[in-house]
Amino acid sequence: MTETAAPACSVDLSRVTKRFGSGPAVLDELDFAARAGDFVAIIGPSGCGKSTLLRLLAGLSPLTAGTLHIDGQPPGVDSPELAYVFQEPTLLAWLKVAANVELPLSLRGVPAAQRRSIVARCLRQVRLEERAEAFPRQLSGGQQMRVSLARALVLQPRLLLLDEPFGALDEMTRNHLNEELLDLREQQGWTAFFVTHSVAEAVFLANRVIVMSAHPGRIAHEVKIDLPYPRVRATREDPAFQRLVAAVTHHLHSVEGDAR
Repeated sequence: MTETAAPACSVDLSRVTKRFGSGPAVLDELDFAARAGDFVAIIGPSGCGKSTLLRLLAGLSPLTAGTLHIDGQPPGVDSPELAYVFQEPTLLAWLKVAANVELPLSLRGVPAAQRRSIVARCLRQVRLEERAEAFPRQLSGGQQMRVSLARALVLQPRLLLLDEPFGALDEMTRNHLNEELLDLREQQGWTAFFVTHSVAEAVFLANRVIVMSAHPGRIAHEVKIDLPYPRVRATREDPAFQRLVAAVTHHLHSVEGDAR
């Protein structure tokens, strides 16, 4: 972690329930506490409310019942301590890479000289400084996701929410970006919630994996990942890694069977 990194934050959910209108509960009485610096992966069958949970954490959707606190405060859409990375890069096609990354800082009124310095640093961190003047259409899918990450990291978040950001990428690119993401975590030190459908990705990234059941979404299991950081390519070949992948897969199959 660098000396400029903001301290990570804690997250506490108590009996969190979410339903839309008069419909059935999408999430039902979630109880979970993330410590500062935790990397929490969320996995489960389609429809279990993984993305909905991220939206609650981001303050983009209100709770129906229960309480949710980030460092003791309810989440807020405009919180400068939170950043969100979506499934798609959602880059503005008419802006160059540097301008896309700079946009959140511009919207918050950060002075131009400071914006340029922060953008340059974040592009170096995602190894795209040489593509600063490129347009999104000139980048590969992996490079576009790096730009999306850089755009989130310019805010120096204490809580980073990631909704399947690498799901559309090939396995080799995904694995490489997983390694880069952990490098960035080491530099910046945020708490993370990461939604994925890949068990191997969840185990590689996280120190805690939540397995959710569906209809309604509940926390069915938590698996603690006691593999040491830093995690590198060779980690995936470690028998301990493979045992943890098997354990999470077992829990996932059990909740998928219950959903049928």
